[in-house]
Amino acid sequence: METMHELIPFAKEMLSQKPNRKMVKLYMLGSVLAFFGVVIGLVETVCSPFTSEGRLEEEEEQKPAPTREQTRAQKQEDLILEKSKKPAGMQRALVTRQHAS
Repeated sequence: METMHELIPFAKEMLSQKPNRKMVKLYMLGSVLAFFGVVIGLVETVCSPFTSEGRLEEEEEQKPAPTREQTRAQKQEDLILEKSKKPAGMQRALVTRQHAS
C-alpha cells in the first residue's frame, strides 16, 4: 500500500512535467516487467507444493536399488555399532563393582 501512495504523486508529477515519449515507454516497460514478475512469483508460490511432491516421487523412482555389497556393508556397520554399544554398559558395571568391593 505504501508504494501505491508513492506511485500516484509520482505519476502526477511526471504528467505535469510532460515527459518525452522515450521516458514514458521506459517507465511502461519497467512497470509491465515488474507486474509480470509479481504474477510469476505468485503462481510459483501457489504451485510449488504440488511440483515438489512430484519431484520427490521422481527422485525416489530414480534411485537404484541397493546392491548386495551395499546391503552387506550396511549390515556389517550395524553389527559393529551394536557390538560397540554392549560392552560399554558391561565395562561400566565392572568398574562400579570394583570400587564397591
